[in-house]
Amino acid sequence: MNSSEMTHIHNVPLEPLDIISGFEVRPGFFGTMGATLIPCGVSFTTQSHGATSCELLLFHKSEDEPYAVLKFPENYKIGCVYSMIVFYLDITDVEYAYRLDGPFDERQGFRFDSKRILLDPYAKAVSGQSNWGYNKNYNRGYRARVVRSNFDWGTAYHANIPMEDLVIYETHVRGFTNDRSSGVSHPGTFRGLREKIPYLKELGINAVELMPIFEFDEMRDARVVNDRKLLDYWGYNPVCFFAPNTSFAAFSEDNQEGRELKLLIKALHDNGMEIILDVVFNHTAEGNEMGPCFSFKGFDNNIYYLLTPDGHYYNFSGCGNTLNCNHPVVQQMILDCLRYWATEYRVDGFRFDLATILGRNEDGSPMNQPPLLRSLAFDSILGNVKLIAEAWDAGGLYQVGSFPSWKRWAEWNGRYRDDMRRF
Repeated sequence: MNSSEMTHIHNVPLEPLDIISGFEVRPGFFGTMGATLIPCGVSFTTQSHGATSCELLLFHKSEDEPYAVLKFPENYKIGCVYSMIVFYLDITDVEYAYRLDGPFDERQGFRFDSKRILLDPYAKAVSGQSNWGYNKNYNRGYRARVVRSNFDWGTAYHANIPMEDLVIYETHVRGFTNDRSSGVSHPGTFRGLREKIPYLKELGINAVELMPIFEFDEMRDARVVNDRKLLDYWGYNPVCFFAPNTSFAAFSEDNQEGRELKLLIKALHDNGMEIILDVVFNHTAEGNEMGPCFSFKGFDNNIYYLLTPDGHYYNFSGCGNTLNCNHPVVQQMILDCLRYWATEYRVDGFRFDLATILGRNEDGSPMNQPPLLRSLAFDSILGNVKLIAEAWDAGGLYQVGSFPSWKRWAEWNGRYRDDMRRF
């Protein structure tokens, strides 16, 4: 359903029904998670199974305190989903977040806090992190921005190169061109990488695999060692799965975040090359009991994470927590996310970090027919998308040669890689 269709039901234009905190509103699109821009406003939709109430916070760009707090009325909730269209918003000046109330009982896995600002799990862009090495959200909480979906892909299409014919070049967006020896005009960015496409073609590369480009916080665990500031450089601690890392963009892209990445992908496709993303669905940057609570913990901690019987975090990722990938809510989020990157960004494939976690049950045990892996293998949108598993995790599960595949999943072979490096 496009934005024009979404603003009409049986050819009747949508109009405001209520006024909340001075804003004209009406119930939104309950089946479409996140912030959806429509001609007359924005539909904000989120979900929580354990919350007793939900508030939408609106901020002026870069300000610390919300200028409006809109509490969802009962008739703006269906099941566990809250949805509200806010009319006549100036999205160029709006950042948004949520607050949820509910029980707080760590042993039961509940961590609701009505005062905590929470990032939308379906946010398409995260504000305040566009400058590498500086996080404006450190003390104030993460906020999201509303993104326009108006990129023109022209006649671009997927090359669908057979897996056995791929020559994959794995690289880090910042590291690949950050040194001046790269000779690019915009080092350390998506645009800088685009400048190096002729070089990659000369090497015989036909697929570029990017280390994590989902929004992450490089300032997480920043420290000084031998008078040198060290950051969380590699990006394997995701903050938001739907948002590209804005610090990899050469220029500000407010409300069109991801455009520079799309230009890179289009250029790769125009040159007969595929794009593969390294995705981290095994854990998040929220860590364990000592870690921050900025999104998933505050929405439904006991759903999004694998918890021990006394409410602690299983740590099969080695990073403090483990996503509960085979819970239906989390499974749907991951499926929605991959579909989004495949359709909105025309991504050709995904390499799944510590992929055996995606096959663990809610008690952490390996599953014989993991529903998430099966859903991804047979999903229609992902039908031609390459699925590549790093077939082990930090909990000791090693499935190279036995990863559940349904003839769709490929595998990294870590031991072969190590032998080749030794040679």
